[in-house]
Amino acid sequence: MSAKNAKIAAAPISWGVCEVPGWGHQMSPARVLQEMASLGFSATEFGPEGFLPMEPSLKASILKEHNMTAVGGFVPVILHRVDHDPVPGVKTELEGYKAAGAKTLVLAANSGITGYDEKLPVLTDAEWNVLFENLNRIKAAAAEVGVETVLHPHVGTMVETYDHVMRVLNGSTIQFCLDTGHMMIGGTNPAEFAEKYPNRVAHSHLKDVNEAVAEKVRKHEMTYYDGVTKNLYTPLGQGDADIRLIVRSLIKSGYTGWFVLEQDNAIYAEPAQGAGPYADAKASLEFLQGVLAELDAEGF
Repeated sequence: MSAKNAKIAAAPISWGVCEVPGWGHQMSPARVLQEMASLGFSATEFGPEGFLPMEPSLKASILKEHNMTAVGGFVPVILHRVDHDPVPGVKTELEGYKAAGAKTLVLAANSGITGYDEKLPVLTDAEWNVLFENLNRIKAAAAEVGVETVLHPHVGTMVETYDHVMRVLNGSTIQFCLDTGHMMIGGTNPAEFAEKYPNRVAHSHLKDVNEAVAEKVRKHEMTYYDGVTKNLYTPLGQGDADIRLIVRSLIKSGYTGWFVLEQDNAIYAEPAQGAGPYADAKASLEFLQGVLAELDAEGF
């Protein structure tokens, strides 16, 4: 894919819409989708369960009303337990993908614990094998309906740290969602990953990171939620993640996936028009468009 044809999408979490109970004020789909569209986005991830209607045709119709293409979405799934089969639930989720034309299933290895701030168990070799087998099964089920599966390393899940990421990289063939923020917090350098393993990146969540806050979350001196409320994430170009290098590496490698602008956010009241999430998303979009324009001028 050339820089000129890069696929850019938004995500409801940038507007504070989150699956975690008590996360904060949840804005309506109408307001969020209208603001996305007014910024020039024509594609979005679905957001958490309950944000859009669960009924597949209704989910598709509300996106169509706002002239938005469905990218896919973040789906936390328990993958490591031998007594839990994740495939039926994923197949139900995929009904909404088929109805809306979404093509990317973004899995996270759910711990089974609510939220992302609890101490997690260490997986045994047997549990890792169950996780890998379930990834293969889900990948096959999604492929049957034309959907690609990617795994999203994520704070507070069973694939979080650098060691976890390397174990998945070497122990499976699953493609990754390169999430610049969650990888940094977990100890994986996202710029290095994009340069070394571009063929394993099929989707990306771009968020910039305040490293001083990230270090406190990494050391468990601060919960993930508290980090988000204390400006853990910034608009692109205003933090410590090398977003420019990451985007350049992916485009130069022939990346064909989405660049999803996803600045995890928590808000406590309905924001004024043009303020809050809208202003941050606008700044991030302009930064990314600038990087892509540089690449286009260089012939990529």
